[in-house]
Amino acid sequence: MPATNDEILTELQAIRKLLTPSPSPPPPKGTWNEFKAFFEQYKVLGLAVGFIMGLYLGNLVKALVTDLVLPIVSFALPPGSDVNTLAVGPFGIGDFVNNLLTFIVVAAVIFLVVKAATRAKIA
Repeated sequence: MPATNDEILTELQAIRKLLTPSPSPPPPKGTWNEFKAFFEQYKVLGLAVGFIMGLYLGNLVKALVTDLVLPIVSFALPPGSDVNTLAVGPFGIGDFVNNLLTFIVVAAVIFLVVKAATRAKIA
């Protein structure tokens, strides 16, 4: 026996009610609870830890490039010249080369850390 329009309408209204998401709970009251909710929602602690770790990782890699990589590069230069004072015509490019090498090493290290974290299902 075919369903009537009223039965179909009632069924569709029931389906719509089931598909309508429930409203989100109200935000917690009080400054402390709002502060905790802010930390949880925006992952501020993780961001701060990542920033601090990145800052010190950058310093570590800068020391690595300055103390290990640049002396190796200086073997390819004429004797008595310094990588940091390297110039092409009127343009001094030594500091740029130093920062470029530092950037490349930092990018490679960050890539490896993210890859390891992804593989370990941390991130």
